[in-house]
Amino acid sequence: MSAQQQVIKIDDISEENAPAIYVAGGLGQFFDAVAAEVTAEVPDLTTRKGRERIASLAAKVSKSKTAVEKPGRDYLKRLKEMPKVVEAELRDFVNKMDALRDATRQPLTDWEQKELARTDAHVDAIQRIKDLVTFDQSPTAGHVANIIADLEQLEISESWEEFLADAAQAKDQTLIKLRTLHTERTRYEAEQAELIRLRAEAEAQAQRDRDAQIAREAAEAERQAAARREQELREQAAAAQRAAEQAARDAEVEAERQRLQLQLQAEQAERAAAQAEANRIAAEQRAEQERIAAEQRQAEAVEQARLAEVARQQAEANEAARQQREREADQAHKVKIMGAAKEALMSMNITEELAKAIVLKIARREVPNVTIHF
Repeated sequence: MSAQQQVIKIDDISEENAPAIYVAGGLGQFFDAVAAEVTAEVPDLTTRKGRERIASLAAKVSKSKTAVEKPGRDYLKRLKEMPKVVEAELRDFVNKMDALRDATRQPLTDWEQKELARTDAHVDAIQRIKDLVTFDQSPTAGHVANIIADLEQLEISESWEEFLADAAQAKDQTLIKLRTLHTERTRYEAEQAELIRLRAEAEAQAQRDRDAQIAREAAEAERQAAARREQELREQAAAAQRAAEQAARDAEVEAERQRLQLQLQAEQAERAAAQAEANRIAAEQRAEQERIAAEQRQAEAVEQARLAEVARQQAEANEAARQQREREADQAHKVKIMGAAKEALMSMNITEELAKAIVLKIARREVPNVTIHF
């Protein structure tokens, strides 16, 4: 590699110096320079600034690759007599630059994938809370009460991370909807119990009416038959009359028994309706109390999220200040070492300007096999 090649930078590549650059092994210096720059620092993935710095370094690799590849392609078109050498060198350079770019960005890519999986898990969990109000068919009040009890046991803690406020809001809103549904289903079931009681009373009255009609029809039929046979079979008619009267009494006794049974059923239905109404009132009172408590919990969750964000921003600021102090200390150390090297060269009767130029050239690694240890 000639001295001219050693001092050429990527931005200095031109048509004039292309023959000295695009040769076997000629692009290695540019790859080494870019690799040294992007691997000289290890940005902090835990901060936004660090992640943006990784993306910026990867973009710089791509830009440097293009800056070397494009003039090389142009030069290759002009040098038909050596296309295989240039093409092989460019292909190797491009592959290494692509691999370097991918390796440089890999920590950010891994972090983005983990971050997406983490946020998706929280979003899915919040959606499952919201889906608790969806039913394939109308649920019973007892089933809704069980879901409310289970959801009330769900803990909304710091494990929800930045989704804490969303999870708390989803839980509270879902509880409000479920309690409203529970109140509606309780009222509906009470209404159905009242309808059953009314139907039982109506059926009892209808049965009493049928029994009375049967008794009247039986008595009338018997009376008419007795009249027809009165002249011929008075004794038989009297006996038949007594039998008819007994049958009527038996029918009345049975009718009374059925009436009492239906009355008992109606009273039981009425008591069930009263209990359902009492349950509905108690449920409404609990729902109001839970609504107030939910508002308080939501306010507390929002405040906790705000305090967590303030702490995170302070941590990022502290880390940025620490890194700045380290860079300044490193720069001061390098200046001190290079100053000592310059003084040593000046002790050999070399001018300060020349000594400074030599030290800078060595620091930039432009002098083969000579380095400065910082």
